[in-house]
Amino acid sequence: MKTKNLNSNTHAPNNKNTKVAADPAVPYDEIKLGVDWHADHYRVSRMIDGTPPQPAQRFTPEAFLAFAQAQCHLAKKVYSCYEAGPGAYVLHRQLSQQGIKNYVIHPFDLDRQHKGVATDKTDSHNLALNLDRFLHGNDKAICPVYVPTPEEEQRRALARQREQLRKERHRLATIGRSLLLTQGWRRNTSWWKPALWTKLAAQLPGWLREQLEVWRGLIEAVEKSLQEATAKVEALAPQSRPAGLGPLTFAALLAEVCRWERFKKSRAVGGYTGLCGGVSSSGPHHMDLSITKAGNARLRRLLVELAWRMAIYQPEYAPVKKWRPVLLGPRTHARRKKQIIVAMGRQLAVDLWRWQTGRITPQQLGWVMRS
Repeated sequence: MKTKNLNSNTHAPNNKNTKVAADPAVPYDEIKLGVDWHADHYRVSRMIDGTPPQPAQRFTPEAFLAFAQAQCHLAKKVYSCYEAGPGAYVLHRQLSQQGIKNYVIHPFDLDRQHKGVATDKTDSHNLALNLDRFLHGNDKAICPVYVPTPEEEQRRALARQREQLRKERHRLATIGRSLLLTQGWRRNTSWWKPALWTKLAAQLPGWLREQLEVWRGLIEAVEKSLQEATAKVEALAPQSRPAGLGPLTFAALLAEVCRWERFKKSRAVGGYTGLCGGVSSSGPHHMDLSITKAGNARLRRLLVELAWRMAIYQPEYAPVKKWRPVLLGPRTHARRKKQIIVAMGRQLAVDLWRWQTGRITPQQLGWVMRS
């Protein structure tokens, strides 16, 4: 694999209007790196000061880190960016340790002109251009995402693993339920539990019981791991919390948010939940759309579930006092109930942020607290 200009400090784009310092000891002002991340290699476009991006180079992960370190000796400031994805934040931390200002950005369409040509080379080229625009004042050019600390990432991984185990248990139980249904046995996904299985197994033919025992063994193994993970997640929750907000939900919420202080305004909190309504407006025409769903999907699900519980356990909470008669009314349409719950979930996220950052007290919110 070839790696071009790994340690070069004189290479710059061929541009007649650009003067490149002849003395290699004189650093450039800025170097920008657009990185198209892949598991086994990176495509990197480099911009030196205000020159156009250079042709993309291909690096192994190890070679790129050496190349990035070399850039720190060529410029006063080195910037880089790559899109958030399965690689998470390992590369970000490696670059930060080298003194490079890196941005992990929200993925977006890099073929904005819809030319129908999107390759690793064009992607890294456009990433470098957008990074340059961002650094020169266009805050819409890229959208940096919050990078959690290793401890925050570990807490979030634990909460997500617990949810993955729950889904896996349900998947395995559904396989057994479907197998039972093919033989005329109508059971729900709790068929594997000891009390139900003892009665059911005595009535099943031998071959069917044998197959279900395989699935039941897997379910019990997953169930054991699920209980252990649940206990670990619940242990992370603070002791003092509003009634209706259990330790499991509270810990999962905190794990997804990572740190409430990272939000400077209530609008940022609402936007992160994805529970804000969309809008289509042009000239005299205006149309309200459904929620954007642009934020954290796991957090959004937790807030919707929590809003229903708060409607029961927090009767003095202002949004509950406003909407509870309609929400619990027998004649209220299901669609209207969903709209109310979305509004309550969005307000609940903002109020949790206000409480956790010391802007308001639970008593001012009308919450009944439990410890």
